[in-house]
Amino acid sequence: MVSPHASPGSAILKCDSFTFEECDISAAGQIALRYRLGNEVEFTETLQFPLVGELETRREAIAALQMLHLIGGASYWKAACPKVIQLESYELSPKQAEFWNTVYTKGMGEFFYRNNIDFRGLVNFPAEAETSSKPTPAGKQTAKRLLVPIGGGKDSLVTIELLKKAGYDVTLFRIGKHPVIEALARITGLPLLTVDRHLDADLFKLNAEGALNGHVPITAYNHAVAALVALLEGFDAVVFSNERSASTGNVQFHGQEVNHQWSKSMEFEKLFQNYLKEFVTNRVQTFSLLRPWSEVRIAQEFVKHPQYLPLATSCNTNWRIAGKKKIHGGAMNPNDLSSVALAKEEVSGSWCRSCPKCAFAFALYAAFLPAKDVTDIFGGNLFEDEKLLPTFRELLGVSGHKPFECVGTPEETRAAFLLARSRGDLGKSAAQEMFAKEVLPDIKNPDALIAEALAPANEHAMPEQFLSVLP
Repeated sequence: MVSPHASPGSAILKCDSFTFEECDISAAGQIALRYRLGNEVEFTETLQFPLVGELETRREAIAALQMLHLIGGASYWKAACPKVIQLESYELSPKQAEFWNTVYTKGMGEFFYRNNIDFRGLVNFPAEAETSSKPTPAGKQTAKRLLVPIGGGKDSLVTIELLKKAGYDVTLFRIGKHPVIEALARITGLPLLTVDRHLDADLFKLNAEGALNGHVPITAYNHAVAALVALLEGFDAVVFSNERSASTGNVQFHGQEVNHQWSKSMEFEKLFQNYLKEFVTNRVQTFSLLRPWSEVRIAQEFVKHPQYLPLATSCNTNWRIAGKKKIHGGAMNPNDLSSVALAKEEVSGSWCRSCPKCAFAFALYAAFLPAKDVTDIFGGNLFEDEKLLPTFRELLGVSGHKPFECVGTPEETRAAFLLARSRGDLGKSAAQEMFAKEVLPDIKNPDALIAEALAPANEHAMPEQFLSVLP
């Protein structure tokens, strides 16, 4: 069960239990999540909410806080993956325990795969015989005040613009500060709530010493934080921006599909909705507005908003290393592209131009924008970069498997390549020539493939009132 890169002599790898100790929230909105590995190694993760007032006495808030405590523990439990899981300050019903067993097992599938851990029977949250108390039933509600997580990429910006056009009262939400998101939020003209998260520094020390490390279901964590903010601040719904292809996995491992984006999937969305409603609150809805759409359809909608094109980015390099300069203060006019250009100049490294997300995003943009515009946005023509050909082959389904990134399906990538090819200004690039030789002959009906990528799917989990928001 030890990572090939871990140190077998590290004491942390020998811990046989993980304990969820306590969680609390102060009147000033500071949250503390406490955990323990074995009998000695303790962690405290803290968050600062934009809140005031006496919150700790509200039953629903406590239930939401416990939910956050449980998903937050994934970052610390994975250091050793002990089979014994203990709860010190509250209990779970069998149904709740089953939910958390699923979230940890499927949400950490990539972590298990990369560390070659046999996860079967590994995660066992303790369950009590009695069912936990349920929220007071509420009548049918119409969501008016919406909290929308903004991540800096095209998806959340499309959601924001669609909801603005439909006339909803929208407030943006983020975890942690980043200059790209600050700039984009100013362009939207909408208020922005920020939660500051601080992982325990001892976790990074343990990782450096050889403790197990890897991917956790961060979107599940974001769901829990956003739901708690919405409950305490009086929002009716949290609107995410997860597309339909997020439900498609990457590889099979020990009989289970490993999906890098599992906590963005339809499966998780429905599980979380049910858990929130049954065990936490009826006051807040959570759903993805873009679930019926493919990545290609989202990109088609996104390019209608040129004010965002110079700044928006989904490259992970931006989130690992914050921009070197601060964005200039003051409001931005979304129609004043000079102010947007200034913000772009102040944020360094929007696209690394070497990762699967950059390659996939370039293909999406190239499907709907002239070659010059796309190369200006990315700082180069990624279709001409021969070092990216292996990545494009994986994205197109020619070799390997779907990369462990938030990217679309091979069918979506093929549709994007076909659309870019039809424009005629990128046809002689290395990637398009590879596509013509290795992929195009196997596509029997290109028009049908494109039509399928642009058509909405019927499966979603959004309330009926939002169905008319998607054009």
